[in-house]
Amino acid sequence: MFANFDFSVIGNSWVYLFRVGMVFTLKLTVLAMLGGVLLGTLLAMARLSSLRVLSLAAAGYVNLVRAVPLVLVIFWFYFLVPYIAAWMIGASEPVKVGTFMSALITFTLFQAAYYCEIMRGGIQAISKGQVHAAQALGMNYWQTMSQIVLPQAFRNMLPVLLTQTIVLFQDVSLVYVLSVPDFVGAASKIAQRDGRLVEMYVFVALVYFILCTLLSWLVRRMQRRIAIIQ
Repeated sequence: MFANFDFSVIGNSWVYLFRVGMVFTLKLTVLAMLGGVLLGTLLAMARLSSLRVLSLAAAGYVNLVRAVPLVLVIFWFYFLVPYIAAWMIGASEPVKVGTFMSALITFTLFQAAYYCEIMRGGIQAISKGQVHAAQALGMNYWQTMSQIVLPQAFRNMLPVLLTQTIVLFQDVSLVYVLSVPDFVGAASKIAQRDGRLVEMYVFVALVYFILCTLLSWLVRRMQRRIAIIQ
């Protein structure tokens, strides 16, 4: 069955795949995760706000983003961000944003909707008594959130946040549609150049399987440790 396969293409290209492709994938994943968690936390606070207009706007954004396929969002932002940036600064021509920055903006805004729901659940899980106690001590809203509520919410939701980050790591592979040299994109170029699509895609699938399985195992261990501490 495997007589016609030539897996030597993997041995000849794995350095490039990891040094260029995987580095790009990890860089985009980490930056999008940091931006998504920050924006998602702000959205979660907006959704829980007593201001109905702010709450409805945040809920509308979250529901809209979660109802649209990610690959479409990638294309939209890739073609629209240069024009939006030009409109914001008053330029006469589209601004050259670049594929990496366009992808980073896309994944940050998209993942923020999912991180928002995770953080909203974490915030709501904090006892109201702690909020009332903080208010009785004279702490304002922002002090209560930054010093009492959010630290506990982040700690409780950390395993779920990391699980969503694993999903983000997998979703980053979609940027190959923009001809970006992420791990999948780099493997695709080599596969098409050497005519070894099956071998390269099997290798890519195996790498993703090993990494995601290992990360999931680490998250489960962290979750058990947090549960024991509580």
